[in-house]
Amino acid sequence: MFEKLYVFKGTIFIVTSNVSAIPKPKAITSSGYMILSEREDIVKRLPTEKDIRIVTPAQAQELFSTTSAVRLQGATFLCTDANQFIDHYYHFSAELLFGFWRTYTSLDPFISENGQTNLPSPRRLMFRHVKEEEWRDYANMNQWVLRGAFPGIGLEFAEDWNDRAEMGVPFVFDRVVLGDRAAAEPSEPFQASWRYASPAFDLPGSIHWWQPLRKSVLEFSGLSTNWISGKHSMVGAGTEKFVITYISRQDWGRRMLLPQHHEKLVDELYKLRDKFGYEVNVVSMQQLSRAEQIQLAGRTTIMMGVHGNGLTSLIWMRPKPESTVMEFFYPKGFAFDYEWTTRALGMKHYGFWGTRYVPFCSRVLNQLVINLCARSQGHSHNPKSHVDKTTRKASKEMRSP
Repeated sequence: MFEKLYVFKGTIFIVTSNVSAIPKPKAITSSGYMILSEREDIVKRLPTEKDIRIVTPAQAQELFSTTSAVRLQGATFLCTDANQFIDHYYHFSAELLFGFWRTYTSLDPFISENGQTNLPSPRRLMFRHVKEEEWRDYANMNQWVLRGAFPGIGLEFAEDWNDRAEMGVPFVFDRVVLGDRAAAEPSEPFQASWRYASPAFDLPGSIHWWQPLRKSVLEFSGLSTNWISGKHSMVGAGTEKFVITYISRQDWGRRMLLPQHHEKLVDELYKLRDKFGYEVNVVSMQQLSRAEQIQLAGRTTIMMGVHGNGLTSLIWMRPKPESTVMEFFYPKGFAFDYEWTTRALGMKHYGFWGTRYVPFCSRVLNQLVINLCARSQGHSHNPKSHVDKTTRKASKEMRSP
């Protein structure tokens, strides 16, 4: 996060009297080249002086040939990623926005449980390397989430970045939260989870940091205020109705439960409903409207489903002691996506491989993965591939019921 960040002729300029205090450029941004695992691809991602420069005030004045710049007020979220992951509901909402907002809210450690914050909404979201037609996902969730979270936000894309560059005028941004997946990749938090937003959680902040954005999106989607931040009005004092949501992928044709296992699960869920009065929802997300998807997630106490994009809506669940995500994996497979996101929101996550399950406590799991990595022979140019392999080994050391 930067105060008074300059952009001139398409290049980012960090202007400071203490150049040595600034991290290396490769830890801030990249060239915008796609994230691939070959060594030559890694080299292509490294930023050059065309991408970013760190200069003193005197050097900036000489380079800009002026003592003034056009000011852009307020906060800006600046993404310098390639378009590789942007057009995906999970990567856009639960990584990019997740990381931007977690970083930004480190400025307000007193965000309340009902989402009150002193921080103004960001004025603009800028994509340096993503074109206007490249940011929407196939389910059209990205634009719904963004407009729900920040109704008045402005959007700029690669075409706009190039327009500003061709003007030959220096622009200075009051405050910029800069996100770059390739720059985050070498960090320890990223390597432990392969989650873009994870480095932001090293910053201080309120435990209710997500609540303002969650509240805005849920209100935009039409969910009752009682469900957003307090006990539902129909629930008696000291009790709260459990809402269990099973996100089915059975009509997707891939990565789904065996038909007999799906039917058995649904049958058992309905038995719980009949015995304890729980609300049970068995849904295919693509058959619901965007508002219905988010409203349902906002009311859900326990969400379950096979690993897939539908579980992204866990970010709209209300974190409370009972809030739980149950994720079904292909045998011997694992991915950190929804496990990490669940924990980042203070909720519980259980991973299942058939009859085996793991209640993921991050420190325990991550240390196990790190230990396994240390014992592994050889090296991989793809850290994600290496983590995937070691987590498969880790799963064998976990307990079964």
